[in-house]
Amino acid sequence: MELSMIKKIFLMAFMVSFVASILMAQEVKPGKVEAIDLGKGIKLEMVFIPAGKFKMGSPETEKGRQKNETQHDVTLTKSFSIGKYEVTQEQWEALMGNNPSVNVGPKLPVTNVSWVECQEFIKVLNSKTKGGYRLPTESEWEYACRAGTNTATAFGETITSKDANYDESKIDKPVSVGGYQPNAFGLHDMHGNVWEWCSDWYANYPDGPLADPVGPKEGARRVVRGGSFNYFHVSNIRSSYRGDFVLPSSRTIGIGFRLAKTN
Repeated sequence: MELSMIKKIFLMAFMVSFVASILMAQEVKPGKVEAIDLGKGIKLEMVFIPAGKFKMGSPETEKGRQKNETQHDVTLTKSFSIGKYEVTQEQWEALMGNNPSVNVGPKLPVTNVSWVECQEFIKVLNSKTKGGYRLPTESEWEYACRAGTNTATAFGETITSKDANYDESKIDKPVSVGGYQPNAFGLHDMHGNVWEWCSDWYANYPDGPLADPVGPKEGARRVVRGGSFNYFHVSNIRSSYRGDFVLPSSRTIGIGFRLAKTN
């Protein structure tokens, strides 16, 4: 093979690698933040998340893996926005006029709210804005949590109490949102602090690759994600862990929510 041809092949390979590295960097950089004024200086911050493809669930070798985390390819064909933080008590009170939380503080995540009550909050929010707010689908939640990673957490295969508020942190209560480092998308507290409601009914994953999955049309329990300050073990705050134990009418001190928005 001529030397000039070898140089051309090498150059093309280099350019492909260079472009791929740029695209990968773009996938995980923090998105544009939109701040919505709820009145009295209270802001709701939403982060733009690009469309993309990822592996949802966990590999069989992942420590702490559950049987309901079958790994499969998911494509999200449309961009969306998701809350930079969990919805706080001051945000809830600004729209609903009450605070159902047991551990009280304006910057703490609102808790003790059922999936049904979250829908009521969203209805009020949509009536006061241009609309489009909702709970994230389970696939959107995991995609946003992973922020381009394939590891057990957004921070690697292991996570410590320096990274998240979970049972082994021994704090034993929710903490103010944003107190821990964000993931590569700029989202805080996707691991730990409080569980977060998703829109989906719980069911085992269908076989094969999926595009824009929204879960089954009916069921008994709604999915929660992310783990919480009071839930047993670090394996429960992994990116792929699925909380499958909650009725939509349930309220607990360990469950809150994070908003999503259709762009």
